[in-house]
Amino acid sequence: MYLFLAFLLVPIIEIALFIQVGGLIGLWPTLAIVVLTAVLGTVLVRTQGRMALANLQRSFAELDDPTEPLAHGAMILLSGVLLLTPGFFTDAVGFALLIPGVRVAVFRYIKSKATITHFQMGSGAQFRTGPAPFDQDDVIDGEFTEVRPRQDPSKRSKWVEGPHQH
Repeated sequence: MYLFLAFLLVPIIEIALFIQVGGLIGLWPTLAIVVLTAVLGTVLVRTQGRMALANLQRSFAELDDPTEPLAHGAMILLSGVLLLTPGFFTDAVGFALLIPGVRVAVFRYIKSKATITHFQMGSGAQFRTGPAPFDQDDVIDGEFTEVRPRQDPSKRSKWVEGPHQH
């Protein structure tokens, strides 16, 4: 239901803002602002995205919980999509998501609404050297018979035969 409302209300808000801003400053300045925010947003998203990726790599290297860096990366990606979408409302939300404090607040809000039932870092298995031990349950006993298809030699494909001597 929320997604339906978003797809319904966001275009209405954007159209209303375009009409208001266009009426105040004119068509060409309005279009220039839209293009400028897209270019500026792309530069900021690239910078913020590199920092988020570095934070994610650091959390993996230190075996920390990667949830927050992943959420920041997702919000930066969303802000990039919003900034490339023409409109003033989507630009405002996109620029807001580029502010780390806003991302932290959004992450805390979402985290407070989520219920985590299980979380585990790593596979739980230990590293071993040498041959891997196995249980009796890992062995499957069976018999097989190799079955070769019957094929008429005159109907064999000529592609699999070697070069012919003439």
